[in-house]
Parts: sequence; structure tokens; C-alpha cells
Amino acid sequence: MAILEKIKEMKEKSKKRNFPQRYDVVVNIKDVDLKKPENKIDELLVLPKGTGKNVSITLFSDSMGKSEDLTIIKGPEIESLAKNKKSIKKLIKETDFFFSEPKLMPIVGKFLGKFLAPRGLMPKPVMGDIKKLLNDSKNSVRIHLDKQPIIHTVVGSDKMDDKDVEENIKTLLSFMVKKLPKGKSNIKNVYLKFTMGQPIKLEVE
Repeated sequence: MAILEKIKEMKEKSKKRNFPQRYDVVVNIKDVDLKKPENKIDELLVLPKGTGKNVSITLFSDSMGKSEDLTIIKGPEIESLAKNKKSIKKLIKETDFFFSEPKLMPIVGKFLGKFLAPRGLMPKPVMGDIKKLLNDSKNSVRIHLDKQPIIHTVVGSDKMDDKDVEENIKTLLSFMVKKLPKGKSNIKNVYLKFTMGQPIKLEVE
């Protein structure tokens, strides 16, 4: 059954909720040695139709001024932030993506690495056009394959058109096929589910 038909089937079978639900895709990986660095994945994938939700961004920067679109943390603030566990937990909970100016990356790693790294949230270095990078990030998801052979990410919301969600899913699966050592052969299975709902199996085309 085609992905679009699966989306429609899932919507028909799902219980109506009083809150917006997101579409999650779970990709289970097989026969990939994740002890090898070249097999790990940690990239931002721009979804053509976005995620259907607001994205929160934190930037470690000494050169960028205040912005309504993102949280700015200056270099001198990083060490004190690391000492306040309540504040760092709140920041992690409220941030989808972390970015940093290259010169601040060592400082972030030294003081915040123990909080961010285990969650796959270490900041990406900001290179080139910052505004473009930040704009792309608003339509992105982070694809993180490290210790466990599984990818779990959002691909849209139930407020989006079915065809837009389908396009996002196809983009994700195409990305995975290109990134995995043996492509499609390394994908054990793929499931689609709502935030609160039963998963439905998808076929990788």
C-alpha cells in the first residue's frame, strides 16, 4: 500500500484528540556497525513541507545581537549556565536545535557537552549565511543515529495536508537510503504513528 493510503488509513482508525498530533516515523536499522564512526549519522534534514510546528533555536554567539527568532547565549554565560542544572534542563527542554559560532564550540563542549551530547544535541557550527541556516532549521529535523539502530523523528502534524506529509516521509526515507552503507538493505522496517496512537507499517519504495 502506498504511503499516502497508509496516512489516510491511520487517520481513519485514530481516535480524535483535543490537541494537535504530530506524525512520527520510526526507522529500525539492521546490519550496520555503529561502532564505526563512518556509520553514525548526525545531520539536519530539511523537510520540503516543514514539520508543522514552531521550532525553537538556541545560538551560542558573541557577535550576534538580540533576536526574537532565537535564544542567544554569549560566551561568558556558558560556564555559569553549566553550573545551574535547573536552567540547563529548561533550555534543553525548550530547544529543538543548538548552533554555535565555531570559536565557541570548544567552550560549549567543555562545559555543556555532558548535558547535550547524551541527548544528541551538541550544537552544529554556524558557517556562512546565518539567516539562511536558521530559516532552513525551522523546517528541519535532526537525524541522529549513534548507539541504537533506530531513527525516530517527526515528519509533520495532523493539521497538514496528507500529500505534504507523504512528501516529507519520502524525503526522509530517500535520505536514509543514501546515507546507510547498503542503502535500502540496511532498513529493517519503518513505522508511522501519531503522538498518541498505534504504529502502522510503511513499505520502503
